[in-house]
Amino acid sequence: MNVISSALVAGLLLAGSAQAQHRHPQGERAQDRREIRETRRELRDDRYDVAELRAVLSRFDSAWARRDVREMSAVEDRLRELLRAEMRESRRELSSASAEAHRSQRELRTEQWEARDDASWGRRHPRREVRDERRDARDDRRDVRAEMVSMRSRQAIARELMDLEGRRNGGALHRKRDLIQELIELAEREIHQGREELKEDRRELREDRRGGWRG
Repeated sequence: MNVISSALVAGLLLAGSAQAQHRHPQGERAQDRREIRETRRELRDDRYDVAELRAVLSRFDSAWARRDVREMSAVEDRLRELLRAEMRESRRELSSASAEAHRSQRELRTEQWEARDDASWGRRHPRREVRDERRDARDDRRDVRAEMVSMRSRQAIARELMDLEGRRNGGALHRKRDLIQELIELAEREIHQGREELKEDRRELREDRRGGWRG
């Protein structure tokens, strides 16, 4: 092999090594930013849900105290509208969380493959990279489970409210009030989860910026 050919081969090998170590391209950082925007939007929706449900609870208490049948019917109509909107939102958020979990699992597999490849070629691979990807995948699986629990809880509440609709006896009204309170508490938990998810999204963006190039 002449000197020129040797130089070409060496150049190709070095280029391949650099490409293999380009772990977090611009596309991943753009995806991180999209997830941050999505989490912020979900937080705004959850805060809106809490405010609207609290307003419904206030109207419910007022209608009950005044024995206002027409207002109580209007409250039930508004609650039904909110529940339908929240169910649509829950399905959308579950779909988004599932997509993110699939993406983080792919990234973990890629990182593990790169670590094995580096080891086979005697290259140093930062242990932190695999550890971070494993943590992100675990967090995203947890988010999917939380979204599924929220959606199933809303479905159960909606079914019970449907059974109670139109009933005005004391026991039914007490139970309706408890269910509205449960919806408020559920939305408040989602606000807390959303804040934690936003912290995780920002951390992932920092890590992707830090790990843009290795070598």
